[in-house]
Amino acid sequence: MDAQPAATAGGSALPSDLDDDSQWVEKEVPVPVGKQIGPAPIPEAAVGGRVDYGGALLPGEGSAMARFAEENKRIPRRGEVGLTSEDIEQYEELGYVMSGSRHRRMEAVRTRKEGQVLSAIEQRQLALLNAEERAKKENKILADFREIITTKQKGLKGKK
Repeated sequence: MDAQPAATAGGSALPSDLDDDSQWVEKEVPVPVGKQIGPAPIPEAAVGGRVDYGGALLPGEGSAMARFAEENKRIPRRGEVGLTSEDIEQYEELGYVMSGSRHRRMEAVRTRKEGQVLSAIEQRQLALLNAEERAKKENKILADFREIITTKQKGLKGKK
């Protein structure tokens, strides 16, 4: 009876039984120009999503205040909703006291709400800035790795 190579549980021969000439060969796959390889980045809409402006704000009040803050306009107070920021400023310059400016408690509530909205906007901007910096750092590391790989590949081709 001839001696046969021992088989493993999967039915394949042991590595010592393989030819010494066999070698792993990478399959060459053409990369389309302009196409991204790997997973796509998260879309901006998914990152932004719903912003939390803190508690004690009415529904939609935080986002409405944020729109004014982003445009560097004065946030309208109670009784000023139909007027533009420029109209309100003109009335105040003429000496009119707007309804929300007279009461200390109402002024304190308005100041607190504006502070909440502004700090939420700042936190969001800081998070976006940190994400951009992190992405730049990762891209630099990837570029360095690519450079190392290409130099090693050139070195290996030069030795052959």
